[in-house]
Parts: sequence; structure tokens; C-alpha cells
Amino acid sequence: MRTTAIKKRFHSARFGVIAVAALLALSACSGSGTSPSAGGTAAANPKTLILATTTSTQDSGLLDELVPAFESASGYQVKTIAVGTGQALKMGEEGNADVLLVHAPAAEKVIIDSGFAIDRLLVMHNYFMVVGPSADPAGIASAKTASEAFTKIANSKSAFVARGDGSGTETKELAIWKAAGITPKGQAWYLQSGQGMGATLQIASEKQGYTLTDDATFLANSANLKLTSLVKGDPFLLNIYHVMSVNPAKWPKVNSAGAKAFSDYVTSADGQKLIAGFGSAKYGKALFSADAGKSEDELK
Repeated sequence: MRTTAIKKRFHSARFGVIAVAALLALSACSGSGTSPSAGGTAAANPKTLILATTTSTQDSGLLDELVPAFESASGYQVKTIAVGTGQALKMGEEGNADVLLVHAPAAEKVIIDSGFAIDRLLVMHNYFMVVGPSADPAGIASAKTASEAFTKIANSKSAFVARGDGSGTETKELAIWKAAGITPKGQAWYLQSGQGMGATLQIASEKQGYTLTDDATFLANSANLKLTSLVKGDPFLLNIYHVMSVNPAKWPKVNSAGAKAFSDYVTSADGQKLIAGFGSAKYGKALFSADAGKSEDELK
């Protein structure tokens, strides 16, 4: 799966493909002093669609199957930007994407309430888990909840590798620390990678530290990691994904038709079947549960 970043287009000129880091820097600069009707990206080709999504959908391998299937069914070409959910939502808010596939429900509701995104639909879920070295120096394997595990990690001053990238995973991690009554930032044992889930797992493996991960990314990369799953099953670790379209009333140049086509596909019978079966052949279990048409309350 290629990950492409898109340069902001002004007037009718085509935008080019640049590095993701450059795009994010440009987005940050252009966010102030720009009226919604004056900027924002739109595919120069109406059959090109910009998808901003979380790194877990890429690092788990899901996009390698989902995007080609959608392209084949729809005729659209998808340019994927996999970043932390916070950055993906910001891209939507600034009109630098057409459709968002993300996993931070509280932050998603903010962008919906602000009017920058519309048509938020439940797509799928899996779970977060706490992983770490098999030696388990903090003794978290006996913990009944994620907050109990985090308390043990802090008390033992065992290395913990955090995302630190504004992602949905970081949002969940910080909520767990808050529930435990612990402020980890600034502690010598608390490290921030500033990277996606796959890279953060690699760092945790190298340092033999703990981290919070979605189970799909962990299973997809476990063969290359010296880490084991230690805490899972806590209902608080539910990890929910929604799709939503960037609002064309705010950013007229976005590909609203393409965004709707993508949303329709991932919530359709075909899209849901693909999601529900993803990973089964390779890992012996599906990495996501398909949830289109359900409410969040049904998952809890």
C-alpha cells in the first residue's frame, strides 16, 4: 500500500504529491487566516479521492485489501495519508482530505459538531491491549484492568513507550493514565516515539518496554516483535472506528461524491464482509469486527 501526501491546491492549479511531513507543516501554516471558501484541497481528477486515516488501518494491513477492493468496485483512485487520528481530523478540518477513517470518538464528535465533517458512520471495532516483554518486570499480567496495569508500570518505573502523536491510541492511553491518577509525562521511564503504531511497537520491542496498541496492528507485526500480549479484555479498551466525509459546505473543492462512495462502500455488505474476514486466513482470527448499522451502545 503506498501512502501519499497531497500538496494544497490554490485556485484551479493541480496540487502535487509531496512528503507527509511537508504536507502537515503546510497544513499547520495555512490553517489561520484562510476562509473555508478560499482554500482546501480537491482532487484535480474527480475520480481521485484523498483518504486521511489512522496508522493502525495501514500497519495492520487492512488498507492493502480494503482500498483496492473499493477502487475496483467504484473506479476511484484513492490517495491514502496514514497519520495519527488527531492529524487526520485536522486535515479534514482544514479541507486537506475528502474522507476520514478514524478512531477517536470524542474528537470525532467535535469536528462533526463544528460542521467541518458530516455523515459519521460506524464501520468496525477491535480492542486495545497492553503489551510488553515476556519477562513482565512490572507484573502486569495479573492486572484486571488497564488502569491497574498502568499503575504497576509506573510504580515499578518500567519503560513505557507512548505514541505521543495525537492519535486515537494516545487519546486512549492518556485516558487510562487519568483513570489511574498518574501523570507520566516527564518521568524518565516514560518515552514518546512521536510515530505510528507499527514503529512504536518496534521501539518498545527494542527497549523491552510496555506500550498500548490496537490488537490488529500487534497481531500483524508480532512475528517481528519481542513482545507479548499481557492485558486485554477490559471493556475500557474498546477501539471504535468511524468514517465521515469532509463537509463541502465548508470546503467546496473536496470530492464529496468520492467521499460518499467510500463511506457507502465500507459500510456496504461487500465492504463489511471484507472487514469481517480480514486476517482470518493468516492469523486464524479476524482483526476487526464489522459494525455498520449498529450503535456504539451495542458494542459496550
